[in-house]
Amino acid sequence: MDYRQIFKNLREDKDLTQQQVANICNVSDATVGHWENRKREMRIDCIIKLCKYYDVSADYVLGISNCKNINHCKEVKK
Repeated sequence: MDYRQIFKNLREDKDLTQQQVANICNVSDATVGHWENRKREMRIDCIIKLCKYYDVSADYVLGISNCKNINHCKEVKK
């Protein structure tokens, strides 16, 4: 799943509007719409802000890990 779709799902799970997310990232609601429709890539600073806001790891959002929040996952011992 694309990271922008994951952010859209997180937004909808929190019952937030695109405008509310736009305010968090200091962008327009049209920009959020473009992210969600995969017309634009997100800036890294927005990815970081939204990961912190939703309390999810960037690894989860980027598809590197299935663990939503690294603080709630057991560490894998090597």
